[in-house]
Amino acid sequence: MLFALLVVWIAGFPPAATAGRNAFALSSTAFANGGVIPKVHECTSGGGSDPAKKNESPPLAWSGAPAGAKSYAIVMRDLDNNNLIHWVIYDIPVTSASLPQNVEHVYRPAVPAGSRQVYYRGSASLYGYQGPCSPSTVNTYEFVVHALNQASLTSLNTNSSTQTAARAIAAASIGSARISGES
Repeated sequence: MLFALLVVWIAGFPPAATAGRNAFALSSTAFANGGVIPKVHECTSGGGSDPAKKNESPPLAWSGAPAGAKSYAIVMRDLDNNNLIHWVIYDIPVTSASLPQNVEHVYRPAVPAGSRQVYYRGSASLYGYQGPCSPSTVNTYEFVVHALNQASLTSLNTNSSTQTAARAIAAASIGSARISGES
């Protein structure tokens, strides 16, 4: 048994007893993984006049990030609509381990300081979070936090598309964690 653990450890895999202890994880106090995303986080542009819909980003928290992380980024996608990107926030300082509910809809939100957001689908007036907008179906939305090997994604700017930002984030990612919800 000791020999098998030694072989596994030398091969670069920690023993089973420590494998999950520091796993990179993402969570939200607004919904459980696989649960229903509350209406307050749904878009306000999808028609109708439901006052409960406020297009507020959900609170997110992460732990167990890889030791080499220099910053974080979050990408939100609609998995049932061709992986349509609804939100990209990046240059989140490595000292942060969470985002509050309702991150400002601006390129450089005040919290977390130093972070930047991409405009949503060509509308330069709507930076940041665009909540679930599926009025006639229930779709699955995935939030992925990436630990990045760079403190800043300097190739991105106010004109970067969500797809360009997602590619830059994927290229700099040294680990990721995810949570999904339905709306």
